[in-house]
Amino acid sequence: MSLLTVNNLTHGFGDRAIFEDVSFRLLKGEHIGLIGANGEGKSSFMNIITNKLEPDVGTITWSKRVRIGYLDQHADLKEGMSMRDVLRTAFQYLFDIETEMNELFAKMGDVGPEELEELLEETGQLQEALTNNDFYTIDAKVEEIANGLGLDEIGLEREVDDLSGGQRTKVLLAKLLLEKPDILLLDEPTNYLDVEHIEWLKKYLLEYDHAFILISHDIPFLNSVVNLIYHMENQQLTRYPGDYNEFLRVHDMKKQQLESAYKKQQKEIASLKTFVAKNKANAATSKLATSRQKKLDKMDVIELDSEKPKPRFHFKESRTPGKYLFETKDLVIGYDEPLSRSLNLEMERGQKIALSGANGIGKTTLLRSILGEINPVSGSVQLGENLHIGYFEQELKETTDRTCIEEIWEEFRHFTQQEVRRSLAQCGLTRKHIESKVKVLSGGEKAKVRLCKLINKETNLLVLDEPTNHLDVDAKAELKRALKEYKGSVLLISHEPEFYQDIVTDVWNCEDWTTKVF
Repeated sequence: MSLLTVNNLTHGFGDRAIFEDVSFRLLKGEHIGLIGANGEGKSSFMNIITNKLEPDVGTITWSKRVRIGYLDQHADLKEGMSMRDVLRTAFQYLFDIETEMNELFAKMGDVGPEELEELLEETGQLQEALTNNDFYTIDAKVEEIANGLGLDEIGLEREVDDLSGGQRTKVLLAKLLLEKPDILLLDEPTNYLDVEHIEWLKKYLLEYDHAFILISHDIPFLNSVVNLIYHMENQQLTRYPGDYNEFLRVHDMKKQQLESAYKKQQKEIASLKTFVAKNKANAATSKLATSRQKKLDKMDVIELDSEKPKPRFHFKESRTPGKYLFETKDLVIGYDEPLSRSLNLEMERGQKIALSGANGIGKTTLLRSILGEINPVSGSVQLGENLHIGYFEQELKETTDRTCIEEIWEEFRHFTQQEVRRSLAQCGLTRKHIESKVKVLSGGEKAKVRLCKLINKETNLLVLDEPTNHLDVDAKAELKRALKEYKGSVLLISHEPEFYQDIVTDVWNCEDWTTKVF
């Protein structure tokens, strides 16, 4: 049974084509991984099928009475509500049934026997609907999902106004899972989850009875939960049964076959053209030449897709710093309340350190306290001598109308336009990306613009807060290579051990210092 049918979809932004005559079907029970390089249109596809974006051409048809749940990281949460309040809205339809049932009960004292019988029958049906949908265990369900995603560690009574972007995304994901729709649409759900909660979500999705479409650049996670891959490339959407590893095998094999057929055909074309050129003017062989020309004209010429630019990161290194990059003395981090016990930490030149631990325990707060962006609750931080720091923030607060070129020029005014373009292209961005406004780019493309700034600064300490969020497979692999090659020091937050374990010299487990109870 087809839950979703997409026919002849074509869409673009200005002169930049995203899809060209794409068709797609989602069947009941399919667990789909939607993959492709940054900027190929994965999030645009999600926005089109959820009617947030109107396609230029094509039709989107959902099955009747199908319930759709979309993890939209930009959705608003109503001010003044606690996290528990928001999660309970997942069951709003059941609360509406309860209200209707109570209104019928209130009527019963004022009606005759016949109408009373009808009201009893109707309230019985409503009561059965509540029981069958586990209405009386809602709070237990809320606690279960909240615990699985670590929201209980933040506190379910906390108002959503006070949450960070990552915490808000967690709340939206939890609400979506509680709704248990017929189709889940998940756009990079692991970006703000730590290892423990990714494992919990993995088990949840493995046991999920309904269909889902998942966008993720976390390959181990993707491999473990999907049974079907749809690959976006060159404005097309191609179906591959199996997991990501099987997709890679088949995709590489098809690519090799196409390249082999292309080379063979190019040899034939060259031979035919040579024959025609030599023989068309010769009366004795002109008929043969004409025949060869007709064959050329009718030939279905194989075209190879143009190679997408691969990112190439190289971090510029400044002068050698002092032996100690920073030292903390009785440092207590936090905002209104302490997030850590008293910390006496030091980082030496040459160390590459990963900060690990659950979300919400203060990893980003520690980075910002060390950098002097926020004041500690108590204690102090002493930075070393000759430090040149490059900082990659997890969340950007500002939105800009600048183009990518203008964004880089704003920081590197001495660059020529050619140097700006070359630097952005080096990060894997095409000409059309480079000339676009930053705000219309995908999350991965925006991250590449920020990395472009970082690689053009001379640094001896890189402070990176979840740098792989949104990056595609190629960009992530290249960033890993560049960080391994970097001779300076690195202080890194990442929820992907597969990414950082070959880079770092030390792992600091922040759960050892936190005041939070686990």
